[in-house]
Amino acid sequence: QAVPLSRSEKCIVGTGLERQVALDSGVPAISEDEGKILYTDTEKIILSGNANTISIPLIMYQRSNKNTCMHQKPQVRRGKFIKKGQILADGAATVGGELALGKNILVAYMPWEGYNFEDAVLISECLVYGDIYTSFHIRKYEIQTHVTTQGPERITK
Repeated sequence: QAVPLSRSEKCIVGTGLERQVALDSGVPAISEDEGKILYTDTEKIILSGNANTISIPLIMYQRSNKNTCMHQKPQVRRGKFIKKGQILADGAATVGGELALGKNILVAYMPWEGYNFEDAVLISECLVYGDIYTSFHIRKYEIQTHVTTQGPERITK
């Protein structure tokens, strides 16, 4: 189980299925035609190809059903020619069209007196202060107000 990080990396050791899993998830934006990128920003990508112009909207900071943050990051620049099936934008848990659920870090594993139950993983506090494992969560709260005899309730900070 994992939550999308703000800056994830491709894994060093993988199964070989990371690209297929990312594509099957439907999260990366993939070009359906070849053409030239006319415009790109965090909200949309405009592609010109085969005598028509296509606007591809990108997801920006939407809440998932697990309260994590879903967004797409453009991977193409204006003026570039792209082919059909090329990755246009990565999702929150993909990098370069491959599944990327974490960071590659060096850890020290130390068993306690030769046993394997009271073990520990040693890491640096730089992981905490450097925002290495930072993830964004979005929660939705609803509040109801009532009409009283003295008028409607007011919401203040």
